[in-house]
Amino acid sequence: MKSLIPQSEQYLETINSYKQQGKAIAHFNISNLDQARAICDVAGELNQPVIIGVSEGERGYIGVEMTRKVVDELNQEYDIAIFLNADHTYSFEKVQEAVEAGYDSVIIDGAKLPYEENVELVKKCVDYVKGYERRTGKRVLVEAELGYIGQSSSLNATLPEGVTESNLTTKEQAKDFVIRTGIDMFAPAIGNVHGMLVNAPEPRLHIDRLKEIVSMVDVPLVLHGASGNTDEDLKNSIDAGIAIVHINTEIRKAFRDGEMEYLKENPNEIAGYKFGKEGQEEMKKVVRAKMQLYVK
Repeated sequence: MKSLIPQSEQYLETINSYKQQGKAIAHFNISNLDQARAICDVAGELNQPVIIGVSEGERGYIGVEMTRKVVDELNQEYDIAIFLNADHTYSFEKVQEAVEAGYDSVIIDGAKLPYEENVELVKKCVDYVKGYERRTGKRVLVEAELGYIGQSSSLNATLPEGVTESNLTTKEQAKDFVIRTGIDMFAPAIGNVHGMLVNAPEPRLHIDRLKEIVSMVDVPLVLHGASGNTDEDLKNSIDAGIAIVHINTEIRKAFRDGEMEYLKENPNEIAGYKFGKEGQEEMKKVVRAKMQLYVK
């Protein structure tokens, strides 16, 4: 039976509940319905809430309002809570677009901007979202990033330019940023990187730095760019206070590999649902492993 708590209130309540239990909620991005179904099938099987994310590019491909409609339908079909996040949004106008379309949360990403410009942009978005809540009664959670971890969900030969030790988030920056912006959730840079390295292991996460940040801020923390990180690092980050873990590159690769393997064996196949099904099955393996890890 689904909760009777309004979706917006249930979202933050669920995040805080998982955080208090030393668990994390899984966040997975989608580009199509095949991927959305793969995620929801596993979440339903495990009886866990899940966050579906769509970046600006993914929203542009699927459609901003269409994505909201799809997730609404999935929420009716599956007996779990499925939340919709406007992932990595780079302008005030795109934040407005997602909020007005009824998304449950939005990430305003000014991490590449100079610090004061990042604060200014995020604060502007937070003020707008608070006004939207007063006007409509709907709560939308706002997340922001500090410290640069790259921007592309891709397979990389080297670390993205600008991803350096000097760009890790400090506890002093974290405290100042959260207080001045008024965000609901915070994504620090602790060694995590968007995308995956193809010929080398991912950099280790700085768990000690994470613990310092946790001691200074009182909002839920989010780990972006977690594709390719070891189970040990992911579990240690959750134990230290991470409440949501984002995976995109790793499931994209699994989905693609499943389709390519099927087409390699069936080169004349043109029915999309047949090779799409194989993409789903490979993607489900990653989704299941992550979701099980996050609640151990």
